[in-house]
Amino acid sequence: MNKVFKALVVNKTEDDFSLGFKDVSTDDLPKGEVLIEVHYSSVNYKDGLASIPKGKIVQSYPFIPGIDLAGTVVSSIDPRYKEGDKVIATSYEIGVSHFGGYSQYARIPGDWVVPLPKGLTLKEAMIYGTAGFTAALSVHRLEENGLTPEKGKVLVTGATGGVGSIAVAILHKRGYEVVASTGKESEHDYLHTLGANEVITRGDVVPENIRPLDKQYWAGAVDPVGGTTLAALLSRMDYGGSVAVSGLTGGMDVATTVFPFILRGVNLLGIDSVYCPMELRKVIWERMANEYKPESLAQIAVESELNDLPQHLSSILKGQVRGRVVVKL
Repeated sequence: MNKVFKALVVNKTEDDFSLGFKDVSTDDLPKGEVLIEVHYSSVNYKDGLASIPKGKIVQSYPFIPGIDLAGTVVSSIDPRYKEGDKVIATSYEIGVSHFGGYSQYARIPGDWVVPLPKGLTLKEAMIYGTAGFTAALSVHRLEENGLTPEKGKVLVTGATGGVGSIAVAILHKRGYEVVASTGKESEHDYLHTLGANEVITRGDVVPENIRPLDKQYWAGAVDPVGGTTLAALLSRMDYGGSVAVSGLTGGMDVATTVFPFILRGVNLLGIDSVYCPMELRKVIWERMANEYKPESLAQIAVESELNDLPQHLSSILKGQVRGRVVVKL
């Protein structure tokens, strides 16, 4: 099969950088056992970085970005998949060194493919995408470390972003008292709609002076921000509380002490959605299709056509995207 189709392509030379739509052939796609007709993709911060010349995400050019995709198998030499199967592919090298989801067709290694669980549509899978998977994995790890609704309040930082929005909704579905932190006053109603019991400001989370140990506020936290926010969280967690950290939009450096760990038994849980083992990855996707799936899932996303994608990539880098953007191919 050799088919010509539309894709968003970035290219970079010593003198120039371009981002635009091009006709691509299936013969141009990289190696992989599973050829997928892509129905939906999504917009992530990493995709925004891939769309600019100094984003340091794309490893070689020309390139098709998009770290998430969901669609239907066209052909497969991997016996686990057959024509017509509905599948998801996120993470690993997709959208970084392997052509990604901003393309009407994608060829993906079979070991990177997840069967679409019952209970999810392809569109819902991309409302989740990497951000939703990260949020779900964060909740999973917090509960593995003993978090229950009876333990107390759970904080979500960066709550209007993709990870934050879905974390708020999942935690609400699980029966937690959710505190959402945001710097956007206009989004309080949105967060309450997703299930936040309380909405607070960034200043409420990060005091002017961060103490080694502060008053105890939260039993658990989902933190896609990092930096000084994480430092403040660690000093303010309940005894035995846990923080699931998955991002660094607030910075890479965390100025903390050992006190929260050795005097309060606080747990710092690193969340990696990229190389999460496939066995666990399938478990998390099943939970996302069932006990984690919030009634408000559709309210977290807006749908976009492929032609509008460059605008959304620019917006996410400026912090102007609420929740998730799903791209219909």
